[in-house]
Amino acid sequence: METPEARKGALDKYFKISERGSSVVREVRGGVVTFVAIAYIIVLNPLILGSYSADSPSAKEDVLGGILPVPQVAAATALVAGVMTILFGLIANFPFALAAGLGLNTLVAVSIAPLVTWPEAMGLVVVNGIIILILVATGFRKAVFDAVPPALKSAITVGIGLFITMVGLVDAGFVRRIPDAAGTTVPVGLGIDGSIATWPTAVFVFGLLLTAVLVARKTRGGILIGIGVTTVVAIAVESLVQVGPSEGSNPYGWNLGYPALPEQIIGLPDLSLIGDISFGAWTRLPALAAAMLVFTLVLANFFDAMGTMTGLSREAGLADKDGNFPNVGKALGVEGLGAVAGGLGSASSNTVFVESASGIAEGARTGLANVITGLLFLAAMFFTPLYQIIPIEAAASALVVVGAMMIGQIKQIDLADFSIALPAFLTIVVMPFTYSIANGIGAGFISYTVLQAATGKIRQVHPLMWVVSAAFLLYFGAGPVSAALGI
Repeated sequence: METPEARKGALDKYFKISERGSSVVREVRGGVVTFVAIAYIIVLNPLILGSYSADSPSAKEDVLGGILPVPQVAAATALVAGVMTILFGLIANFPFALAAGLGLNTLVAVSIAPLVTWPEAMGLVVVNGIIILILVATGFRKAVFDAVPPALKSAITVGIGLFITMVGLVDAGFVRRIPDAAGTTVPVGLGIDGSIATWPTAVFVFGLLLTAVLVARKTRGGILIGIGVTTVVAIAVESLVQVGPSEGSNPYGWNLGYPALPEQIIGLPDLSLIGDISFGAWTRLPALAAAMLVFTLVLANFFDAMGTMTGLSREAGLADKDGNFPNVGKALGVEGLGAVAGGLGSASSNTVFVESASGIAEGARTGLANVITGLLFLAAMFFTPLYQIIPIEAAASALVVVGAMMIGQIKQIDLADFSIALPAFLTIVVMPFTYSIANGIGAGFISYTVLQAATGKIRQVHPLMWVVSAAFLLYFGAGPVSAALGI
């Protein structure tokens, strides 16, 4: 009979746990932290793609008036994320969790579904994934990854750090959009009317300071402890002041996740949306119009994932001095498969999530952490009421702390050379300011290519950088191009 020590040895050997300076305990802890930081997607994705009823004023209807029911989208979101996260861990051996990509799901809900039916929209997502898999199989995706100069890879890491910081601040209500009716041209501000103003945001500030202290003191499990304690504080605060959930109409409420003990803990998931796709968009729309929609999906999916994996691998210490990391081909391939799986599950394209940095900061270095995160996603299908008690304000504090850790990569950029400094700067700032990793990469690529060519360094620009820069120009000009073509 195989002994526990032998099993542990096999586990260590398969995931290279000791080789990467980690331990089973750290991997489990990191996997749990990543899930806690990312679990909001099971709540948010259904709100972006789905509707509670066709009669609702905010219903996301397709061209025929159809909707995706929220409970079914939630179940599919958890299932696909769980399966793909586990696969990524087992095959690529990295602690990078996959789930329905933010930005990609909005693109599907706002720009694609109104033109076709929901099954047809998901069919386009599947086509997007198949194209990405073809690019991986031909080696093109890895070639593009290798063509990116080290300075831009470092800038991508820093930009992602600022991006997840912005995500955390916005999710917690610390930074809010100022309504146009307020009579000011300032787009965002602190809390409400320049004040923290709400109990949930105050809890976030508490959690941020607590987590920062724990991390600064190098406390083991500091991020996980910070999230747990902040959740307990949130439950206590809500029981006393009862501000209630936000639900889009209560700016003083909890944004996502309601910190109160649930009445029900277990519920059976409805997986009826799995496999509900169609490729009829190619006959409903002009072929060129459908192709433009797929092109937009591919470019956003392609570079969101590449940028995120670049940043996470550097943060985990798994990348070399040029920003390359092992098993990149496998990682890109499984991520491409996530796009196909997301479409087949009606959950939108699944991609690597930047919040995985929280688990990495907690010590995760291998795919074992992904297996833990994935199993928790699968369990979440049955325990939705239980994980919903963790407010996003608790997880947001961890994102800001991790963002602060990631900006250290700026030391790797030669800011004295303006032909490097500006592309790096644009990469860094465009990500948070446009809420898109792909946009930041595009701005950096285009400016880098132009500046290198204009300063007599054209031979230093890899030919693929020209190709990708041209593709990004088309991507940024998709609206005018579509209008000119009558799409």
